[in-house]
Amino acid sequence: MIPKLVCIAGSRKGDEFNLAETAVMMGRERDNQVCLADAWTSKHHCKIVLTGSHFTLVDLHSRNGTFLNGAPVRERVLEHGDEIRVGRSVFIVLLREDAISPAGTPVQFDRAASWVTRYSKSLELDGPATPRTPSAEGQDAERDSRELEALLRITAVLGSVERLDQLEQKLLETIAEAIPADRGVIIMVGENVEHFTSIFGWDRSPERHHPVEVSRAAIERALRERVAVLRRDAKMLSDADEAKAPQGAEPVRTLLAVPLVVFDRTVGAIYLETGNPEVQLDEGHLEWLKAFGRVAAIALEKARREEWLESENRRLRDELEADRQMVGESRRMQEVYRFITQVAPSAATVLIRGESGTGKELVARAIHRKSPRSAERFVALNCAAITETLLESEMFGHEKGAFTGAVAQKKGKIELADGGTLFLDEIGELSPNLQVKLLRVLQEREFERVGGAQPIKVDIRLLAATNQDLEKAMKEARFRPDLYYRLNVISIVLPPLHERRDDIPLLANYFAAKYCERSNRPVMEISPEARAYLVNYDWPGNVRELANAMERAVVLGTGDVIRPEHLPEDLLGIEIPKMTHFHEVVKETKREVILKAIKQANGSYTEAAKALGLQPTYLHRLVRNLNLKATIRESVSSL
Repeated sequence: MIPKLVCIAGSRKGDEFNLAETAVMMGRERDNQVCLADAWTSKHHCKIVLTGSHFTLVDLHSRNGTFLNGAPVRERVLEHGDEIRVGRSVFIVLLREDAISPAGTPVQFDRAASWVTRYSKSLELDGPATPRTPSAEGQDAERDSRELEALLRITAVLGSVERLDQLEQKLLETIAEAIPADRGVIIMVGENVEHFTSIFGWDRSPERHHPVEVSRAAIERALRERVAVLRRDAKMLSDADEAKAPQGAEPVRTLLAVPLVVFDRTVGAIYLETGNPEVQLDEGHLEWLKAFGRVAAIALEKARREEWLESENRRLRDELEADRQMVGESRRMQEVYRFITQVAPSAATVLIRGESGTGKELVARAIHRKSPRSAERFVALNCAAITETLLESEMFGHEKGAFTGAVAQKKGKIELADGGTLFLDEIGELSPNLQVKLLRVLQEREFERVGGAQPIKVDIRLLAATNQDLEKAMKEARFRPDLYYRLNVISIVLPPLHERRDDIPLLANYFAAKYCERSNRPVMEISPEARAYLVNYDWPGNVRELANAMERAVVLGTGDVIRPEHLPEDLLGIEIPKMTHFHEVVKETKREVILKAIKQANGSYTEAAKALGLQPTYLHRLVRNLNLKATIRESVSSL
């Protein structure tokens, strides 16, 4: 198939766009191949280019960012099934055969001008049955028997097949037992009958490699008018082709087309044809196919609905998973991604180090998702969150009656993680007693519940994290060296946010979109001034602090743009480096406007703020950040 984009949400919903060798531009301007009438889309938002054998998504410095599978990206190689979000539009990337592409035998639609209809008959779906033309003696009884057996076989087919394409194939094979057609097609449509959601072709001859040539006119009439169509068409030949054809050998086809209707809604159509001059499809076949279609329509729509629900479940799971995605494309983050890819397939213990808020648990989850244990549990326990006594019970579990309040047996986190991955966060906070017990788990892969005497074997992979200096803790006898060496088989130190400033705009856009969605409001743009504060702040709380700052900005913001006044005061207290002449001019203009307003208000910040249309608190911040206090004092004292 031709690689393409399918729009599933937004102003172009239902539209498809082929991915050609040249770049496919997406944005608000009309010169884009994918033009999006959306205020949240930049004029030239992003593009998809063919690089070697791969398609690459490239963000063109858009205002609100380009999102791939829920995470903002600057440049990323696309895979089949990826979801791209541009403003309010969502696209699915299809690089190989998919549900909306023809399945089974290839299908193509004919050119109406290449065939001439010699005979046509149409029947209303709910109209009276047409009497069948009598056949030779004994043939009617044989035909009735075939048709009845085929209808009875439908029950078994409907109960044994779940996938839509498998059901379509079985139905066409069942039809072929009653109707002597050479080829057949089942077409499913969406809300608009012109939008085909799936096409399945079938040919009686397995060695035939030519596509089934479907009469577009017959299919469109069946879908639009809801009538069953019987036609006999003759192929129009050129003079040269006609000269080559044997005498009297006119290429013909007899075809049937029946709409599939469920609760007064057209969901698709069945198409049959034969090119055998010795076989005639007649009104009786059409009547039988009408009856067959009533049953088949319900089964096909049910199968399609179940497939849609499965895909929707996958999409929702992906959305939930997106909340735990790592965002960043800086050199330091690329090193982290490579580390995850390298260590995930093994069973080795991994020690993840880094400051608080750098995403240690995200790395642990990513290692688990890419590991052979991904289908099993990921169990996380924060060793600093609860007291030592409770922590031992949480980690190892307890037997009934082991202590006051232990009214029933309880499995601990280690036991719950059997077969999967156990993540111990803040492992440097473990008491010496629990360090000894954990060391036994790592050495022997067994433990005992609190109050128990029976060893319990477990198969776990341990991932641990800490923001402490464990080497210093060993020297101070707060952490056991033997446990340290067991944990430090493979380790990584995650970079703090101020060491990967290139990722701050991506993260800010990601959190802004996330919290705007939670607040049920359009995605807010981040102004250049606010972005400058974000990039130049040191972020001692790392990504967690940035997430909180963006949530605050979304909650306090009243317009469509996040501005400096929406950010926490700690950010506004920093000095922004000089950037360009343009920004210097803007800064100087602000100084002049503020000085003039305060002077006219006789030194009253409240009155000056009212005249400028600002909050008094924000005016105070501007005065402080622009170093205007001394100038204002001199100006006011001279009045």
